Amino acid sequence: MTSQGYVSVPTDIQRRLGVRPGSLVEWVLEGDTIVVRRVGQYTFKEVHEALFEKPPKARTVAELKEGIQKHIRRRHARR
Repeated sequence: MTSQGYVSVPTDIQRRLGVRPGSLVEWVLEGDTIVVRRVGQYTFKEVHEALFEKPPKARTVAELKEGIQKHIRRRHARR
């Protein structure tokens, strides 16, 4: 531990936890043991279900591309 309180996580532990610089980890005190856990690892399905109550309407690739083009035109239109 550094004088500022920073702790280095050994490379093999980083690999096993699947963490990289910028990843969030939590430190949990369990008795006199400290447990370090990866935080914020959700599957795409879990995130999608949390954001959308109903499944979105199925769209074709052409419809998706058209929607993206419209969004870009609106966002970058000169006013």
